[in-house]
Amino acid sequence: MINRKLKVSSPGRICLFGEHQDYLNLDVIAAAISLRFFIEGEMRPDRQFLIDLPDIQEKDQFIIEGELPYQKSRDYLRSAINVLQRLGCQFDSGWNIKMHGEIPINAGTSSSSAMVVAWIKFLLEAAGRSDLAPNPETIAKLAHRAEVLEFKEPGGQMDHYTSALGGILWIKFSPSLTLTSLQAPLGAFVLGDSLEKKDTTGTLGSVRERVNQGFIFLKKRFPGINLEKINLPEILPLIKDLPLEIKNPLLGAIYNRDLTREGIKLFQAKNFDHQEFGRLLSEQQKILRELVGLSTAKIDRMLQESMESGALGGKINGSGGGGCMFAYAPENPKTVARAIEKVGGRAYIVSVDSGLRIEN
Repeated sequence: MINRKLKVSSPGRICLFGEHQDYLNLDVIAAAISLRFFIEGEMRPDRQFLIDLPDIQEKDQFIIEGELPYQKSRDYLRSAINVLQRLGCQFDSGWNIKMHGEIPINAGTSSSSAMVVAWIKFLLEAAGRSDLAPNPETIAKLAHRAEVLEFKEPGGQMDHYTSALGGILWIKFSPSLTLTSLQAPLGAFVLGDSLEKKDTTGTLGSVRERVNQGFIFLKKRFPGINLEKINLPEILPLIKDLPLEIKNPLLGAIYNRDLTREGIKLFQAKNFDHQEFGRLLSEQQKILRELVGLSTAKIDRMLQESMESGALGGKINGSGGGGCMFAYAPENPKTVARAIEKVGGRAYIVSVDSGLRIEN
């Protein structure tokens, strides 16, 4: 039976370990956060879909009669529908829909992926075809297909799985995809939006291209090389002749891979070490700033002020070149939030949250 009214929500996310690692098939640890994207709808008597997006002051409308032509680049509303139609999903009724969120937009906290995850779920429920994606993992795959593969973009799958499943998620991509829910008594984070615009696809594409160039170079000279297995002393002499703009991001990937492994051990330990967790976050930031080139002067100031105000550690979040950072501040989040705002950021106190859900 199809509900005549629906409300679906999904969370944004922060990447705890493994920034820019998922498209290299290296492990990541991410956490869903308590800023969410909501889709509310009521069935119409005709077949019109009328969509209100007040956060970006846009509206959209269409009738679904076969594949929908894309009206703009990254037309996720239509791509999700097309992906589901190819699986046999049919839409016999129209809907009045409102989409709105709490997640900073285009700031590295997965606002677009959270929207697509929630939209896929909404559409399946609206069509009475939840059988096509009976679990969050399948919804995440469909959302990745609609957002990334459909438009041949450089993004990975971390955002979609984290938003769909929620909690703290260890994602292992090689030799096959493995999703592990991690448990830890994490306290508050302070998410800081720098309010600096960023080019997500451009930054992701640039870093990915430079790392891949270095990896292709190494594969030609050393056919058996494996980014997942090679250790730091082994790779240093192999990359010494590469240009810095290629060598540094490749080296950063190896350093961050090893820090992610330390993070996994931290979460698996009997007693969670909050101080060490903060230190590892800041170690990643150093690599992302100095080797990968993702940070900005303003985000560096926001992190410095956070640490001076009592945060245990922090890092830039997302593709970089602007957007958000976060600080781990389990004891004094309000003080850290004020420090971030003092240097011109917008602060949100957040905690780890659940994944995709239908709201009652």
